[in-house]
Amino acid sequence: MVEKHPDNKPRGGWLSRFAPGVRKIVSRRDTPDNLWVKDPDTGEMLFRSDLEVALWVTPSGRHMRINAPTRLKATFDNGEYQAIDTPDVPEDPLKFSDGKPYRERLNAARKAAGRKDTMAIGFGQISGTPAVVIVQDFTFMGGSLGMAAGEAFIAAAREAIRRGVPFVCFTAAGGARMQEGALSLMQMARTTLAIQELKAAQLPYVVVLTDPTTGGVTASYAMLGDVHLAEPGALIGFAGPRVIETTIREKLPPGFQRAEYLKDKGMVDKVVARADLPTVLGQILSMLLGGQRKAA
Repeated sequence: MVEKHPDNKPRGGWLSRFAPGVRKIVSRRDTPDNLWVKDPDTGEMLFRSDLEVALWVTPSGRHMRINAPTRLKATFDNGEYQAIDTPDVPEDPLKFSDGKPYRERLNAARKAAGRKDTMAIGFGQISGTPAVVIVQDFTFMGGSLGMAAGEAFIAAAREAIRRGVPFVCFTAAGGARMQEGALSLMQMARTTLAIQELKAAQLPYVVVLTDPTTGGVTASYAMLGDVHLAEPGALIGFAGPRVIETTIREKLPPGFQRAEYLKDKGMVDKVVARADLPTVLGQILSMLLGGQRKAA
């Protein structure tokens, strides 16, 4: 109960009277703002450190989106890998602005993500098999496919050829980067040619589809792998379900464009939980190499 004094101004309760200054101490925020994360399915508040241990898979089974460094560490043996630089490309060649200059959007995205663009490349071992891995980070401008992403993919594929090892791609994208216009669409053809170089070198190319994989990425390198894996519940398609429903004016079936649905329809070879991906990838890569583990 708050006590009123003659000046009619409320004073602190019994705790502050017996321990001066304790009110200030109690109200002070000593915990970080990001200590808890809300489960998007159940609304339950989850302890961040528990989620990190679980590779950002919630108790409800939702595979939450993760950034490129987290993905690379979770994929390679003991979390150890050699980072490979991505090529530089011309910035804002079209001098594009959609109310805000593209160059400013790029700088803001780089500051937030801590990298030049959406792609990150690493080399290491996956269950004992050397491989080059490229990860598309959705946190960088929605993983959009632009010149930098295309050049990074080509560089990673050629690095795999140079080392004579398999190439693994983790996809996550909302489509092509509109600020680069036709230059972004050209990356669909260029990445396809890089995959042909891998095939000519008789090296495996495995794709892991994560949430979401859509647009021009799905229409190019995401669907050209020797094997296609997907994380549970991942949205995979070209146009989004709302666009399709609006176009055909029909209700889509339950689970449409989700990983499990696409596996049933033959578009995905296997749906694999995040924690099991390194083991499954290692088995597939070893099998595609004919049981031989090529040296880097």
